[in-house]
Amino acid sequence: MTKPKIGITIGDINGIGPEVIIKALSNKQILNQCTPIIYGSSKVIAYYKKALDAKDFNFSIGTSAEKAANNKITVINCWEEEADIKQGVATQNGGKYAYIAMDKATQDCIAGHIDAVVTAPINKQAMKMANFPHVGHTEYLTEATKSEGSLMMMVSDSLRVALVTNHLPVSEVSANISKKGILRKLKTLNKTLIEDFGLERPIIAVLGLNPHAGDEGVIGKEDNDVIKPAIAEAKRQGILATGPFPADGFFGSSKYKKVDAILSMYHDQGLVAFKALSFGSGVNYTGGLPIIRTSPDHGTAYDIVGKNEASPGSIRSALYLAIDSVVLRKQYAEDRVNPVKKFEIKDKRRGRRDSK
Repeated sequence: MTKPKIGITIGDINGIGPEVIIKALSNKQILNQCTPIIYGSSKVIAYYKKALDAKDFNFSIGTSAEKAANNKITVINCWEEEADIKQGVATQNGGKYAYIAMDKATQDCIAGHIDAVVTAPINKQAMKMANFPHVGHTEYLTEATKSEGSLMMMVSDSLRVALVTNHLPVSEVSANISKKGILRKLKTLNKTLIEDFGLERPIIAVLGLNPHAGDEGVIGKEDNDVIKPAIAEAKRQGILATGPFPADGFFGSSKYKKVDAILSMYHDQGLVAFKALSFGSGVNYTGGLPIIRTSPDHGTAYDIVGKNEASPGSIRSALYLAIDSVVLRKQYAEDRVNPVKKFEIKDKRRGRRDSK
């Protein structure tokens, strides 16, 4: 197949997004794998290129993703005005430009002009200042793609952790967990693992909500009354789900190494363990969407902007996961458009029919 076109949003121009993008794309090998298209501003990219003295990073300015050259890094200008860069500071402009770039890349992906979107980090305070009407990328993408639901998922070479609830206060988690909601997330996770990660029969571990997974109702009722019935129903529908497991013991005993993915009830329950085990190489993957979206597992890191200290490891991993998922999803679809037809062969001697 042709090299996939991967759209990369610039993120907050006052954060480390431009720096890690430039560093990741300075390795020319990436052009053998994909056509990178940066959504943002050529002036901002040029500013950071000069600040980093990134001699190995070169780009061309394009007018559209459709016309992007296969063997070059293209920057699409999503706004024309001069951007006021204030490194390490949350500003209204930082949020506004991040939103503009994000929306342009998303719409291009929905239209089929690019194959996937990799989003550089945004800052929630800056986004709020710019009147961004969503909690974060995941919620925006769910609405923009008109999806019934989505799945926030953190991925590394050895670990995949998905969430039932995303960016909620801990005090609201229990009220937002239901059998129907957990089952929906399990079905989305199972489908994502099969179609986008190439796992034929994935095994999914489900974490409990309460300490000791409720201790049979002694420490909270949710594990017995909500989570267990959801797992049982998922099994009846052919999903290899197991649990609920106490989160501390599950990670502490390395049981996570024996499953393909983990469904966590809330943000920090799963992500504290994930980042302790995979920080710097992890990827945020949004499942359940008609488009493919990945991002690095870190934020804008305002404290190190301008110091040339930011590591491109996570956004590089996000790029490669996006490429892999594009290939796997297309292969999955093609395999089902032209399935191997079954036909019957009659054994005349025994009167038996064999299906092959």
